[in-house]
Amino acid sequence: MALVRARLELPTVRRAVGHTDGHHSSILTGHGIDFDDQVDYRPGDDVSSIDWKSSARAGHPIIRRFERESDVFTQLVLDTGRDMLAAAPSRERKSDIALWASDVLAYLGSHRGDRLGLVWGDAGANHALPARHGRDHVEFLLASAERAYENASAPSDVAGLLARALTVTRQRSLIILVTDEAWPKDSDMIRRVRSRHELFAVRIGDMPMTEGGVDQMVDIGTGEIVPAYVRGDRVLARHVQHQREGAAETTRRLLQDCGVHHATISSSDEVVPLLVDVLRRRRG
Repeated sequence: MALVRARLELPTVRRAVGHTDGHHSSILTGHGIDFDDQVDYRPGDDVSSIDWKSSARAGHPIIRRFERESDVFTQLVLDTGRDMLAAAPSRERKSDIALWASDVLAYLGSHRGDRLGLVWGDAGANHALPARHGRDHVEFLLASAERAYENASAPSDVAGLLARALTVTRQRSLIILVTDEAWPKDSDMIRRVRSRHELFAVRIGDMPMTEGGVDQMVDIGTGEIVPAYVRGDRVLARHVQHQREGAAETTRRLLQDCGVHHATISSSDEVVPLLVDVLRRRRG
């Protein structure tokens, strides 16, 4: 854990901390107790927060932001299915990137004094640890997550994880989901979560099947080797790229319509810059 602490003290992470200070807001601004200020509406903001009178005067949508309660609950939800053992575009294991993102997010919540809880699992089983304060608790959560990734064997079940999070998270909270790029499959569970909580999704990118310079590629689901002649097919490469772009756009629209802020991360080097960018945009 000493190495984790050293990485978390990087200047870029301290910049991210700065974006969460001030009014002690959570990573995503939402309804709380006291009115804070008014800001321009951005795609993905909760439309129920629009101040229609102010919007009419300004000529464009304006939303009301509220200062959150001082004791914020943050629930970290980790997909530890075997798909997370696959390679990311950076050729790192996706679970390693997911764990680093979890480290950063947990550190930010702990720095603000949030109560941090953990839900993790796969299609075989899911588990939960209660939300508590303190650095020792955060380290315990992260150690549990690391063991779960090391022992991943069953397929992912993100809907099951979010359903479990709903059972252990009673009051309005920030739910941070760290999962595979393939999520989401549908909007039903997303809307259930968003009706009660704020949701921020960190999606870890997949290495394309047609990635060049790879000696051997194995399908993580079946364990079968993908033949080199298939991976080198240019027509297939164009088709895969077109399919990925279409899926990415569909996902972006779905998450935007549901008011879910998200980041897609392809390498561990992207974790802090992308999270800082999200926080900067949310602070307006």
